[in-house]
Amino acid sequence: MNHSIISSSVSLQGLQQKLDILAGNMANANTTGYKKTQASFEDVLTKVKSQPEDFRQPGRMTPLGLNQGFGARLVNMHKDMTQGSIQPSDGPLDFAVEGNGMFEVGIQTVDANGNPSVKSAWTKNGSFAITMNQNREEVLTTKEGYAVYNTDGDPIIIPTNHRVQVDANGHMLAYDKADAGAPPVDLGQMRIVRAVRPQLLRGLGDNMYELPAGVDRNQVLSDLANENPLNGDPIRVMQGFLEHSNVNLTDEMSELIMVQRAFQLNSRAITSSDTMMGLANNLRG
Repeated sequence: MNHSIISSSVSLQGLQQKLDILAGNMANANTTGYKKTQASFEDVLTKVKSQPEDFRQPGRMTPLGLNQGFGARLVNMHKDMTQGSIQPSDGPLDFAVEGNGMFEVGIQTVDANGNPSVKSAWTKNGSFAITMNQNREEVLTTKEGYAVYNTDGDPIIIPTNHRVQVDANGHMLAYDKADAGAPPVDLGQMRIVRAVRPQLLRGLGDNMYELPAGVDRNQVLSDLANENPLNGDPIRVMQGFLEHSNVNLTDEMSELIMVQRAFQLNSRAITSSDTMMGLANNLRG
């Protein structure tokens, strides 16, 4: 197999992975809180092919030797955590985090010994709901049923027949709908974290992110409640708003066209190489 077929076949595999990433971004252009995926590529192998001394002609400025590559491969995929557009939704249980912050939720899972446990996950999707737990208590959860945590690490319990009001710091108060003069119930503060090194977060599905095994939480996330308000970019909670996807369809379509053209070029290179090898095999001396 000649070098052109090797280079083109390797590049086709990387381009197919890039097409899959672009398709995923475009499919989630309207998903609340979605962060687009970006990919990085590198040369598989590059070597210098020697050239005879006869190639050293008068006026040639470049040294002898021909750089020869063998295609490109996907080396990294990471989430672009830039802020998406924040739009009003008028939903009393819809929340958006302005800035580099995420809500912490608890996901029911099973540990290595088969015992039920809860692990922490984080999301930018603040479209919440009220779900009844096993104790017949109304708990603030995501649409998938994952409990939203407060700064004490506990699920947020909302009293029955109460409306929730949240300030910019995520502090929650519940007001009695039947008795407007009743004092509000303090529900605590939402647990919001700042993504210090978001590239280390791993996608979990449903717009959730988790820490890979062996990664120190303090090196990746910072609890907003423990931060100095004067340090870092401001983060605030907005009730009645939702953060939309940060996917720009115009950019994705432009990149899709370029990837398709590159895919087509490499496909034709394989066809041309196969045709030339067929001609060489059919030569008669």
